[in-house]
Amino acid sequence: MRRKLPSTQALNCFEAAARHQSFTRAAQELNLTQGAVSRQVAALEAFLGVPLFKRTQHGMALTPAGADYARQVRQRLDALERDAVDLMGRRGQGDSLTLATVPTFATRWLIPRLPRLAAQHPDLLVHLETSTRPFLFTDTGIDAALWAGTPQQLQQWAGTQATHLMDEDVLPVCSPRLLPQGQPVEPAALAEWPLLQQSTRPEAWRQWFDAQGVDAPRAMAGPRYELFSMQAAAAMAGLGVALMPTLLVQAELASGALVVACPRPLKAQRAYYLVQPQVTERPALSAFRAWVMGECGR
Repeated sequence: MRRKLPSTQALNCFEAAARHQSFTRAAQELNLTQGAVSRQVAALEAFLGVPLFKRTQHGMALTPAGADYARQVRQRLDALERDAVDLMGRRGQGDSLTLATVPTFATRWLIPRLPRLAAQHPDLLVHLETSTRPFLFTDTGIDAALWAGTPQQLQQWAGTQATHLMDEDVLPVCSPRLLPQGQPVEPAALAEWPLLQQSTRPEAWRQWFDAQGVDAPRAMAGPRYELFSMQAAAAMAGLGVALMPTLLVQAELASGALVVACPRPLKAQRAYYLVQPQVTERPALSAFRAWVMGECGR
């Protein structure tokens, strides 16, 4: 049965024109004439039987249907491009996975372990993208996500299933220059120190002080950093004390670049999960899941 599909040339022209809101700029990007782009878009509108653009006093604008279709076309073209680049990169050999992961977890924990995955599965190619929040798998080319969150947040991620990988302990760390006589301090003393904050976890310090039974009015005050890697760098620079997941600062603690400011770890509410869509699991993802679960036990 023949598929009812428009030409990729028409879709390319439409996507560029929709993004630029201009046939002229789309033509410049695609190295075509303005007339060629206009004809391709007109042919697409005729094929669909739906107007995608409307004329305005200032030029042209997408219709509501055109704006919605442009978003969908852009996702499909991006996916086709990723698939083509992936196949060319593998030269048709082996299999690949595209994983979304929180950035610091990727650089501090996952990537240093990937050589062991390559040794076990030399034909498996792993691509990494960063993501700190849930997303719709149907809108991306991502196969699974290595994600940190609470069970409640996980339940709200529709259309997914998850494998628990490991719990997270957090610990106050700082530059050794900040410790008097090089000795850790009591929790109450930390309440007076500059506290480095994680922007995605604004109540982390308050929860830690509450667990220690310490009244800390300034628990949510201090400079905020989007990534744990930024927070670790700020702590090493002596800007304050950071409440860090221990698995993300193992190298800094081992080298002495960071030291434990107060030896009171707290089991965080968040844990690490492998999240995947509720579809039939590809063999490549099954192999990765078995490997990463084994790494969590090391």
